This record gives sequence, structure tokens and C-alpha cells, in this order.
Amino acid sequence: MQAMCQARQKQVRKGRIMDIVYEDKRIVVAVKPAGVVSVDQPGGMPELLRQTLHTACIRTVHRLDAPVAGLMVFARSAYAAGELSRQIREGEFEKTYLAVVRGTPEADEGELTDLLGRDKARRMTFVAEQGGKGIQEAVLDYSLLASQNDMSKVRIRLHTGRTHQIRVQFASRGMPLVGERKYSERNDPCEIALWSYRLAFIHPKTEKPMEFIQEPPREYPWNEFD
Repeated sequence: MQAMCQARQKQVRKGRIMDIVYEDKRIVVAVKPAGVVSVDQPGGMPELLRQTLHTACIRTVHRLDAPVAGLMVFARSAYAAGELSRQIREGEFEKTYLAVVRGTPEADEGELTDLLGRDKARRMTFVAEQGGKGIQEAVLDYSLLASQNDMSKVRIRLHTGRTHQIRVQFASRGMPLVGERKYSERNDPCEIALWSYRLAFIHPKTEKPMEFIQEPPREYPWNEFD
């Protein structure tokens, strides 16, 4: 896999720093700050990248929830967007996350499978008991990395990409993410502890394997595991 590149530019907006990890004529890999939307709307990542790189074409090919931070790749052409989207649809695009959850999983590693539905009025995802209209299967693998102070750091690989999937699957098992406000009654003094840690895909032009890894910030609750 291709080695990661050092951050080359930073864009500051509302006190948040956006690192550009890698760029070429076809793609941009950047660290999305918490609180910034990933889609193309005012204040979103595409707009910030267009301003930073002085380019007209930035296309979102995958999403992160607004409260979630970490690595994202954006396309700089229609062709690149189509090819990256194809890789995502066909399971060739790897996304790995880190999270800090309350409690400790029963097993050090495992697979979580649920049926998820979407309450559009409340803008929330829920676990369904059986299939039906709008119900989709959600699957992820996790590995326990460390436990400390009734919290656990886990590494997660998604096999499906449902809205709020990681947050709901862990919360439904009594292990809400630290900093979670939508699916937990706790009021933790931090952003949600979910981080897009690793992306791996094939470059849409050169066809070379690309891999990018970015560690979460050394602040609560991540620094509890230093």
C-alpha cells in the first residue's frame, strides 16, 4: 500500500482545523473536523476544499455524520467520483474507524449484525425486529483494543454503510459511544468519540493501491488509552 503523505495545507473555520493529507489532479484526502457536514452545502467540506485548493470541482463520494471526524476522500472529476463510488458499491473500498464506547464488549472481537430502519421525522435510526419496508441489514466487525475507566477503545470495519450504523449498533447493546447525544442520555464533555481512521482504495486514474491512516487527536477520551 502507498505510504501516507504529510498534511500539506490547513483551512480554519469556526475554530476547527481541516488537514489536507494528500492531493493530486483526481482526488483529495482530507481530515473532516467534527461539526462540519460532508456534503455539498454552505460550510460543508466540498465548499471548504474548493476555497482552499482554488478549484471548481470537488465531489463527495462517501459521507461522515456531521459530529464525526476523520479521513475522507473527495473526487476532483466526474470520472473519479464514478470510479470511487463503484468501489464503494462493490465492496472494494475499505473504511476503518476507531471508537470509544461505554462498557466492555463481551468478546474481544466479533461481528455485529442488525436490521436497521430510519425514523425520518425524528432523524434517527433504530434496530428493527424483523424486515419490512425501509429496513436494511447492517453488518460490522470490531476488535477490542483497550479498556480503561469503564470505557473501551475499539477498531471497526464496516461491511455496510447505513446512517448512524456504528452509533446505533453499539448503543443498542448498552455500549453507547462516548460523547453520543442522539442515542445516549449521558452528557459527556466531548465530541462523539468516533473517528474515520483508515481508508484504502484503488486510485481512479493510476489504478495503484492507496492507503491513508490518521490517528485521532490526543484529547479526551482518546488520551485515556495513551
